[in-house]
Amino acid sequence: MIEFKDVGVRRDGRELFAGASFQLHPGHKVGLTGNNGTGKSTLFALLLTQMGTGDTEVTLDKGEVSIPDSWQVAHMAQEVGASTQTAIDYVLSGDEQWYEINASLNDLGSVSDEQIGILHQQFDEIDGYRTPTKAAQIMAGLGFNTRQHEQPVEGFSGGWRMRLNLAKTLMSRADLMLLDEPTNHLDLDAILWLETWINAFDGLVIVISHDQAFLDATVGHILHVEQQKITLYTGNYQQFVRTRHERMAQQQQAFEKQQATKAHLDDFIRRFRAKASKAKQAQSRIKQLERMAELSPMMAENPFSFRFYEPENMSSPLIEMTHADIGYSETPLLHNANVQVTPDTRLGLLGMNGAGKSTLIKALVGELGILTGTYRVSDTLKLGYFNQHQMDALDAAATPLQMLRRLAGKTSDADLRSFLGSFDFRGDRIDTPSELFSGGERARLTLALIVWQRPNVLVLDEPTNHLDLQMRQALTIALQGFEGAVVLVSHDRELIANVCNELYLVHDGQIDEFDGDISDYGKWLAEKRKQESAQDKNSGKKKSKKENKKFVSRETRDLQSDSQSATTAPKGKADAKPALSKDEQRKLAAEQRKLTAPVRREIETAEKNLAKIEKSLSLLEDKLADTELYEESRKADLLVLLDEQSALQQQHSDNEETLLLSMTTLEELEASFE
Repeated sequence: MIEFKDVGVRRDGRELFAGASFQLHPGHKVGLTGNNGTGKSTLFALLLTQMGTGDTEVTLDKGEVSIPDSWQVAHMAQEVGASTQTAIDYVLSGDEQWYEINASLNDLGSVSDEQIGILHQQFDEIDGYRTPTKAAQIMAGLGFNTRQHEQPVEGFSGGWRMRLNLAKTLMSRADLMLLDEPTNHLDLDAILWLETWINAFDGLVIVISHDQAFLDATVGHILHVEQQKITLYTGNYQQFVRTRHERMAQQQQAFEKQQATKAHLDDFIRRFRAKASKAKQAQSRIKQLERMAELSPMMAENPFSFRFYEPENMSSPLIEMTHADIGYSETPLLHNANVQVTPDTRLGLLGMNGAGKSTLIKALVGELGILTGTYRVSDTLKLGYFNQHQMDALDAAATPLQMLRRLAGKTSDADLRSFLGSFDFRGDRIDTPSELFSGGERARLTLALIVWQRPNVLVLDEPTNHLDLQMRQALTIALQGFEGAVVLVSHDRELIANVCNELYLVHDGQIDEFDGDISDYGKWLAEKRKQESAQDKNSGKKKSKKENKKFVSRETRDLQSDSQSATTAPKGKADAKPALSKDEQRKLAAEQRKLTAPVRREIETAEKNLAKIEKSLSLLEDKLADTELYEESRKADLLVLLDEQSALQQQHSDNEETLLLSMTTLEELEASFE
């Protein structure tokens, strides 16, 4: 296990944490959280230093860190240099033991006969024949196709290089894995795959992430860095938030009680210090004040408080695409697309990597012309479009205030500074050139410039990639209050669930309404992967281990052969019924949705009612936690609250029963369609 005993660390003259004591055990999955600048990356660097690796050395000012000598560590670095090494070789190099043995076996002239036998034995012991297949599976999970295996690392973009770096890290035979923002450059299907991988990993994982849903799905402990302290919480992120909130509420109560006590002592000292008869008591209270440990009040930590302005003009539809084929160089990638954006649209786009989500987005905003069909926009359309390109296109030499001034006309500097402050651009950062900004700051600035222009349609392509949890929360709240239309592509499931009320699935060249929520998409994706895996197994060709000495090449060819066979394998089981055309399938699906619509509305209403009731019950429980309520003088107030609680609990029970009955009815209806 890893054990910290009263650890203190200072960097650049600033104390990051002191008195840190906790234990982490093999198999633990730990989320490392805390505001930017609190020392999360320093904690990673400290662990790497203690294990004799890493580029940045961090020394202890106090305490002791204990890590087993035999442990190996894998750390996901944040940069990948250009290299002529192929992608598959780069990923395989993450398994250093395999890579060294395999290199020796492919250069037999440099080893003796006796060493060859030992190398083969070691290769068998580490299951070396399966390692290239494992690498290929990891790459597939992270969105790479087999054609990209032989592409040099330098041929990939920055985001895809980061995926390669993650794949290389996952290949390591590590006991401790340190992952710093592993989901930043992944789409949703790759994130879901990564969650499964982490949950199956036997070793200790510590992950820094701003993706709440990812943390909830993977971690069972939270290490939180705050006010120079590191606290270990048991449970996932949601449980951590609840526990921390309770602790902060208790701390606030203790702080208020302490302030009242201090005020009373100060008053006594002020009144009686000069009186001889009371001087001794006054001195006693002075000492009591000096001994009193200073408590901190509960602070509202989120520095972001922006909102989207009400659009000035609106009409319906704002964007309309009908029977459109969309693609590049006259080759359609998406067929017969029908998308209508109205002021009420809250649309989330789902789909596997490469399915065409970004292509659809580009067509919607007019960056990519459609090949066939119609595309119309309203005269009142005012588009707010966020993607990586907009971030990269910021004027590097200009400051936030200068960029906003270009849009703001005669607005006063004070108003502009106040507006930028709501995005946490304060003090010197307002007058700092954007070329010196982090990715998160550039993303916040891009959003600020979009908000200022009062769009009536927001098209957001992965807006949370560089945002921390607090900014994501602020963005979610702002989008919920936005009075225009929203089209969203995001790997942040919390954002999609809280903002979008309809989902479209981009898959197999089609765009169809997705009948389910974001969690159902995860199930759909898992089933799709399962089907593809079964096809690969059925169509794969088994080869002897001795067929080729160059293990990487042999295994890679097998995988490519399997993949090519899988693409021609028949989908599904042979059925006696004639296959329906795509038009017939769509019509049938539409009819089924129409028949089940009343039941779905009942389910939606019951779920909304339950959410409101649960919120009311939670607020009521907070009131009932007040100890003063149980005093004799507050008996009448207590009875009123208890009656209200009883009524809400009955309503909750009734709505739960309605929900269960409606869900049963829906299942029976859907079963009748099969």
